[in-house]
Amino acid sequence: MADICQSKSLGRNLLKNPAPYGNYTDWTTKVEVLPYDTSGIPLGVVVCHLPQYSWFTLEQLVDLKAEGFSDVFMDKHQPSIAIQDWYEESQVHEKIYQLHVKLLAADAKTVIAEHSVQPTEDLSNYSHTWKEVSHVFTGYGPGVRHVLFSHQVKNKFMFELFPTMVTGSSVTVTSA
Repeated sequence: MADICQSKSLGRNLLKNPAPYGNYTDWTTKVEVLPYDTSGIPLGVVVCHLPQYSWFTLEQLVDLKAEGFSDVFMDKHQPSIAIQDWYEESQVHEKIYQLHVKLLAADAKTVIAEHSVQPTEDLSNYSHTWKEVSHVFTGYGPGVRHVLFSHQVKNKFMFELFPTMVTGSSVTVTSA
């Protein structure tokens, strides 16, 4: 039975703390403060305050073996690996969200397959809607042992913080 996985693992969200706003337990986080954009300011104009943008990265590495999926099962059946995430539309900037997911080998460094997306927001139509981002990995070949799930949201600082929200993150091994 070494080529099967524990049935309780199939269909279960493998990410810990999938709605991390305010509590980033189980996530590795990083903030990248972006330089001020002064390109649109005419010479001689006095600027009292410019917004400061930053990328906030949340990342989680899923060990498929620790989650109940044997090497033989992953190599022989190559089950579908579905990813899903939700982010809230905002007028912070036209690029407020990025998702990068990598299927990695046993060394947790060698990339076997990957998917990235960076949608562009329509700043003229603001509705506070939540937008879904999803992808299903199939036919990726043998050797997948880890999933690296990383999303970034752009935040804006003026006199207060205007964050981009994310929730409902998931990595699910769905079928063989």
